[in-house]
Amino acid sequence: MTRENFLFAIIGVLLGFIVGFMLHGVMSQRDAERAAAPTTQQRPQLPPDHPPVGDNTAGDPQRSMEQVQQTIARARSNPKDFDAQVAAASLEYQIGQFEEAIKFLLTANQLKPNDYDVLVKLGTANLDAEHWDAAEKWFKAAQIKNPKDVQVVASLAFVSLQKGDVKNAERNIAAFEKLAPESPDLANFKKMLEGLKSGKSN
Repeated sequence: MTRENFLFAIIGVLLGFIVGFMLHGVMSQRDAERAAAPTTQQRPQLPPDHPPVGDNTAGDPQRSMEQVQQTIARARSNPKDFDAQVAAASLEYQIGQFEEAIKFLLTANQLKPNDYDVLVKLGTANLDAEHWDAAEKWFKAAQIKNPKDVQVVASLAFVSLQKGDVKNAERNIAAFEKLAPESPDLANFKKMLEGLKSGKSN
């Protein structure tokens, strides 16, 4: 190997180390950002058309913890501020604090009992907290206002199945099928229903 080739080989190795080090730094920074970002709790069996409680900005990873605390503090110090209650509920939901989200949403519901979005959000937060009766109550209240909301009907079907309520599950799944006959989730609901029926018969 000539001297020139030897020098090129050394330079190549050094460049490889530098590039690898830079890539490792970038990947580490991305992992840290993901770890710092607020996440919702994941559950294996959410309803297929699970409606979101949080708004589009509540889960922004750039939102600082100080801003979150300020939003929640503002809602607590201004219990008659409807928007503040909903904003705080959204943030609590985004970080998986379903019980706290429910408290803020209940206050918002007291301020505006007919607000459709709050009814749906109350149903969803209670569903994620596995308060099946409460979830059913709020989803039914929303369904009265808008019986064609596919997300609400799907959530009602899911709640009925979780409660082991065959009669209501059949009715809610039938309603879901009318609204979304092509939904791939329909087969999952029916499979869960059959499993529920077979379990009841044993």
